[in-house]
Amino acid sequence: MKYLGRIFSITLALVTALGLVAGSAFAQLPASITTPDKIDTRLGTLDFKDGAPSKETVAKVYDNLDLMHASEAFLNAFRGVSLVAARKGFIGAGADDNTVIIFSELMDSKSLFLTANADTVYFIGFLDLTKGPLVVETPPMSLGAFDDIWFRWVIDFGLPGPDRGEGGKYLLVPPGYKGSLPDSGYHVARPCTTRVLLMGRSFLDNNDPKPPVELIKKTMKIYPYQSGGFGTSIATSRRMAGNCGSGLSDLAGFRRASS
Repeated sequence: MKYLGRIFSITLALVTALGLVAGSAFAQLPASITTPDKIDTRLGTLDFKDGAPSKETVAKVYDNLDLMHASEAFLNAFRGVSLVAARKGFIGAGADDNTVIIFSELMDSKSLFLTANADTVYFIGFLDLTKGPLVVETPPMSLGAFDDIWFRWVIDFGLPGPDRGEGGKYLLVPPGYKGSLPDSGYHVARPCTTRVLLMGRSFLDNNDPKPPVELIKKTMKIYPYQSGGFGTSIATSRRMAGNCGSGLSDLAGFRRASS
């Protein structure tokens, strides 16, 4: 019995000592890493008890998160809504998909574009990739880009693009396309949407818009990509057709047929 009493006394002493040490350590914690009872914010006063938020504080914070998420959704969707509205306006003006509008008489204060200027020739259109890849032949001495319908950059063309102002053939491949592609001859781009914005500008020739306008009309082309044609080698075409024979076996077959 005395032995058990001694064990109990020692255990009680240890627990008391540990409690004093823990209390002393807690008391020495710097205020900068503890949660205050009240915090004044633009949402109002946030109340905490022993570091836990009150019911009213939780509601204020969740309401603020809802507002932040709604603002983010609006800002992220604004670009897409802008291009959808622009495409609707183009179609209403008679410029369907895969058609390019040329501002041959330059823009002015009546043009409803935020960043356009009045001393370059603009050409703009929307492309439809729902039926497969499209080829766009761009005019030389231009400056432009392809964007997806969310206004996200896809590829530059013209002076900043891979054709370096010489004009080029751009192959726009829709998302999910599993068909064949050429070996070479095209600048291949893969937008993430089936609608694509084409926007470019050409520069005046001695302050005259007519020469660049005629050059755009002469060289700008949009048409469906034909698999196995230009840019595809004969060997690739044979593989695409399912003929896996080597050149040697083909020659042997030719000799047998000729004898």
